[in-house]
Amino acid sequence: MGLEEKLPSGVLLTTVEGVAGYMRKASFWPATFGLACCAIEMMTTGGPKYDLARFGMEVFRASPRQADLMIVAGRVSQKMAPVLRQIYDQMPEPKWVLAMGVCASSGGMFNNYAIVQGVDHIVPVDMYLPGCPPRPEMLIDAILKLHDQVQNTKLGVNRLAEIEANEATALTALPTSQMKGLLR
Repeated sequence: MGLEEKLPSGVLLTTVEGVAGYMRKASFWPATFGLACCAIEMMTTGGPKYDLARFGMEVFRASPRQADLMIVAGRVSQKMAPVLRQIYDQMPEPKWVLAMGVCASSGGMFNNYAIVQGVDHIVPVDMYLPGCPPRPEMLIDAILKLHDQVQNTKLGVNRLAEIEANEATALTALPTSQMKGLLR
């Protein structure tokens, strides 16, 4: 007979990390960072038909200091890359990034000098969402998958070590223009 059977009804046993993860996943505050056609689909997701408010994402924040989720929707130009990084750096910890669309994920059809070939060369990305442009249902599905990832996120020094490792990997990533002919 375990401890659960001896407790009165209505008593829940869990860990601090479990409660913190549940609260974080239920209260994402996304930053507005729409750059191209994917931004229209992102705005549609916040409308009455799809209603992101069901998932605790009531308002898209205009200030990065009030946001903990950056949805990069669309292609990122070389001139916009430092601005993207500055906004990411201004967001408080913990923070997550969702690359929405094939242009944000890999540069899309724009394989030239002006477009960053994947936003993961600038900021660490937690979730990639393919499509050109991805439908609002796909964005909601990616957000729900990110909810699962956030709920299982560690706290404290383990989280800081994970963030530093992800950023180091993203900053040392080989550009896709140099990956031609490589088979992995």
